[in-house]
Amino acid sequence: MEELKLGEIRVKTVMTKSNLPIAGYSVNPYVGCTHACRYCYACFMKRFTGHEEPWGTFLDVKYWDRIKNPHKYDGSTVIVGSVTDAYNPQEEVFRRTRTFLEEMQGSDINLIITTKSDLVLRDLDLIKTFRSPLISWSVNTLDEVFKDDMDKAVSIERRIAAMKKCHEEGLRTTCFISPIFPGITDVFAIIEKIKDFCDYIWLENLNLRGGFKADILNYISQKYSGLVPLYNSIYGKNDLSYWMELDKKVAEYAATNGFLYVIDEEPFLRNPTGRPIIINYFYHSQIKQSAKNKL
Repeated sequence: MEELKLGEIRVKTVMTKSNLPIAGYSVNPYVGCTHACRYCYACFMKRFTGHEEPWGTFLDVKYWDRIKNPHKYDGSTVIVGSVTDAYNPQEEVFRRTRTFLEEMQGSDINLIITTKSDLVLRDLDLIKTFRSPLISWSVNTLDEVFKDDMDKAVSIERRIAAMKKCHEEGLRTTCFISPIFPGITDVFAIIEKIKDFCDYIWLENLNLRGGFKADILNYISQKYSGLVPLYNSIYGKNDLSYWMELDKKVAEYAATNGFLYVIDEEPFLRNPTGRPIIINYFYHSQIKQSAKNKL
């Protein structure tokens, strides 16, 4: 096991303009993430941070000038944890995420927190002061063994318990079923598990890009050899039929159970039925590229 390399950096501000379609600003109180997800897209950050260590084995703690005028961001959507998990285990000691929430007290931002941790429960006293905050947990399996193969975050059981607690406290919750591993992730089992205390269900396919592609495919060949032909078809031949079929099955499930089901939509639609809204992002990259080509 690699030893954690812990550092600290000074930044002028922790608020950065976001290129995510759902937010105007991103807040990442740390550089790196010790949850060490094997499929993490954020590993691309190493190109800009100068770290040579494997992703998940380093963490820089950010310190910034105090946010003196939180009202400057009124009306903006702020996502906490776009390229790190703001509630990685070290947050319990360094409290940089909590510091941010304290400094933003009194503001009128649309707060979104994405995490794989139940440490977020520590900060409910602050989170509940914001207007209609949203907390999202990534859950792509109910199998704790597979989960342990993929990340070092807390158990799926603890994530789901945190989701339920937040729902009971009147907060909006999202289950982000991502990334969906073909033939492994049981989307419907997860939905059945969380549907009674979840406002939104976001679906996203496993997208193998960058340095982790070879590692994931090697893992599949070793642990799920029967799925090798499927993965070769999807990730070698760019065959979308698996996602199209899953899309169809989710649509049928949603219609049967009274869920609103949309594709690549604004993630915070309101649903008068009170049932979870399922949003499919399987084709997000293709839609974005198509839009660019038309410009």
